[in-house]
Amino acid sequence: MKVRRAFRVWQRHLMVYTKLYKSSFALNFVEPILYLAALGLGLGAFVKEINGLPYVNFIAPGIIASSSMFAAVYECTYSTFVRMTFQKTFDAILATPITIDDLIAGELMWGSTKSLVYGTIIIIVISLFGLVASPLVILVIPVLFISGLIFSEISLIFVAKVPGIDSFNYFYTLLMTPMFLFSGIFFPIDTLPPWVTKIAFFTPLYHLVNICRAFALGKFSVVAGDIVWLVAVAVLFSVYPFRLMRRRIIK
Repeated sequence: MKVRRAFRVWQRHLMVYTKLYKSSFALNFVEPILYLAALGLGLGAFVKEINGLPYVNFIAPGIIASSSMFAAVYECTYSTFVRMTFQKTFDAILATPITIDDLIAGELMWGSTKSLVYGTIIIIVISLFGLVASPLVILVIPVLFISGLIFSEISLIFVAKVPGIDSFNYFYTLLMTPMFLFSGIFFPIDTLPPWVTKIAFFTPLYHLVNICRAFALGKFSVVAGDIVWLVAVAVLFSVYPFRLMRRRIIK
């Protein structure tokens, strides 16, 4: 695999995105803002404070994490599957000097980039609304790329195994939705049974939420373990998208 050729795949996706960004922007941006408004302001009228924070301030950093997660996941599940199966974009790309590994690396890079972009947009929005207490929140941005890589890896692993596009319903219902609800975005998970907390620890979104919230509050040192966890998992998962997608494409 050559980085330059993988970058060309990334560049191709960027060019397509610049033509279709309006619909994608609405999907990945408007939804988290609605969550922030409906729950932060609506439910926040009844839930005054959590851990000493107004409820809307508590959930705002978590919305950064969830928005970046879904940006990568949407891109590397449905979009990747459509490019591979229906549009035959993969076939066209592989007719060039680009190899399968270059192609998969480009997909991962693009999913991570979208994660970073949408997470950064949410950072800007919540900062403009005064929901961030520290400029350290800017340190979340490189972390979004790392976590976006993990979510992209998980998504491509699933793409490599699903028999059809309808199977993504299982992925979102059984994996993404529980992760979204039980990662500490909307309430502290230490209020739940201990076994739920233990399961949550092994999900990347839980660690990303911890990092976003800590940096938004200016607490850098308390999340060193979460950052190490994300880096380690990104490295651990890195081989599987290439191995499984290679089998799927060749088959």
